[in-house]
Amino acid sequence: MQALAQMMHGFRCRITGSDRTISDRLFWQMHQQGLRVNRGHDAANIPESADVLIYSPAVPEDNPERLEASRYGLPQLSLSQAIGRMMAGRTGVSVAGTHGKTSTTALLGHLLESAGLSPSVLAGAESRGRGVSGWAGRGSLLVVESCEYREHFLDLTPNHAILLNIEPDHFDCFPTLESSIETFGRFAAQLPDDGTLLVNANCSSAMQAALQSQARIVTFGSRVGADWWLSDMRQTARGWRFRLFHQSSFFGEFDLPLPGRHQVLNAVAAVAMSRHLGARRRHIAEGLRTFPGVARRFELIGSWRGVTLIDDYAHHPTAIHLTLKTVRERFGRRRVWCAFQPHQISRTQALLPEFARSLCVADQVLMAPVFAAREIESDDQRRLSFEMAERINRGGTPARYVESLDEIRATIETEARPGDVFITLGAGDIDRIAHEFTQRLQRHRAS
Repeated sequence: MQALAQMMHGFRCRITGSDRTISDRLFWQMHQQGLRVNRGHDAANIPESADVLIYSPAVPEDNPERLEASRYGLPQLSLSQAIGRMMAGRTGVSVAGTHGKTSTTALLGHLLESAGLSPSVLAGAESRGRGVSGWAGRGSLLVVESCEYREHFLDLTPNHAILLNIEPDHFDCFPTLESSIETFGRFAAQLPDDGTLLVNANCSSAMQAALQSQARIVTFGSRVGADWWLSDMRQTARGWRFRLFHQSSFFGEFDLPLPGRHQVLNAVAAVAMSRHLGARRRHIAEGLRTFPGVARRFELIGSWRGVTLIDDYAHHPTAIHLTLKTVRERFGRRRVWCAFQPHQISRTQALLPEFARSLCVADQVLMAPVFAAREIESDDQRRLSFEMAERINRGGTPARYVESLDEIRATIETEARPGDVFITLGAGDIDRIAHEFTQRLQRHRAS
């Protein structure tokens, strides 16, 4: 929603909005960008001059603003419906998959911009250096992070798409992996015959879903046999260097300033799609080299009393495992503290053993209560986190249940030692800890 508001503002639309629990930081940031945001939902928030009300999937029909819009006959669109409307008349490019959507969307937008194609972009997190997650371009391209939750991406009308991977997730709407594959297959089938579907050859589930598409299918992966394949991955001081081949021809050697092996395959997808959309090789290389990354994706916050602070959005066992492996690659034998806030009761319940195994990569684990997104709060939030901590302990890694985010911060302040690494993981509000440390760092530097 934030990205859409920022992009529409860039198209000179007059935007107002409201949020039930907006943070002070985001409230003032959006006001500085010229976006009027109200705290809380109220019928009076709707201006008389409004042409349309766009709502988040988290906002029900009995919301006071939606009821007011219904009384006055004001058209209403869900987030995905609004994006689908905006794709009409543009060349839409969707980035879909269980993992990596945000990073790949932002990187693809950055590469296309480096090539002078001036795309419009909607991503799920702020691009570092821009301070926004959505922006309006002058060209016809619209690059969109496309979410499968509740089949929202079926409202979109892309010409081209990237399918990164498919894993079990969103158990409240996809009870089995097969149901996820079926929905992704329906998404792939919506692409036009003259479109392109770029699909991860390393993921058998993604390849299975791609079979439903009538579009041109192009594969990417880490092995010979894919249409785009990489080799000679080498870690550098800033990230990774790799060689990329297109079919049997060498395409180029590239530098990616992002930590994490998994980001290299995201970069290959972005490179392949940007090339298909007309970007030149030298512009792609320059765009990769200068990509600043996105917020909450292995974001180095700073150092507090000798403790390195990192914040990351990882909230699925696969993403957690890859992120903690990246910490090990980057910081060697330094002691790693991990604070994890599980996201959604249904996901935590379904993947409890996998979560526990992925977190055992850390040296010390602090478990916060489950963040009950789109769910009714219950005792399960504490019970599941406590049970996960017990499983991690049985796996040989010290873990404890911590009742609140404030208690997590206090634990790090009293128990972490200089040289330790502290990483916060989760898709809820656990990033608040990182922002509080950031404010302390700023006050410390100012003094």
